[in-house]
Amino acid sequence: QVQLVESGGGLVQAGGSLGLSCAASGRAFSFYAMGWFRQAPGKERDLVAAISWSGITYYVDSVKGRFTISRDNAKNTVYLQMNSLKPEDTAVYYCAAKIQQANLERSGEYAYWGQGTQVTVSS
Repeated sequence: QVQLVESGGGLVQAGGSLGLSCAASGRAFSFYAMGWFRQAPGKERDLVAAISWSGITYYVDSVKGRFTISRDNAKNTVYLQMNSLKPEDTAVYYCAAKIQQANLERSGEYAYWGQGTQVTVSS
């Protein structure tokens, strides 16, 4: 198993930037593909971005060109850099992990979750 702890959320004005981190402990971090999900009030939790152990990335269309996911396997950490933030990016952001390296967009395969961190973008 792997344990995940997110950090870096907060309040930012529209157009601003924010960086999230997710520290992993437990089984070897590099075994896992990692994803960032978000859940806005009254909405489902959706995948935003994901990265395989080798650095292959996936982004949902709404964040392409604005968000960047990266990972440092030596530090057991995955990051989400969010630029040009919009009020509709407001949500609780979750870090998640899955064993399967292919098909990063398959949300149902993510088995391990962090507790979430709030991101609020004011207009």
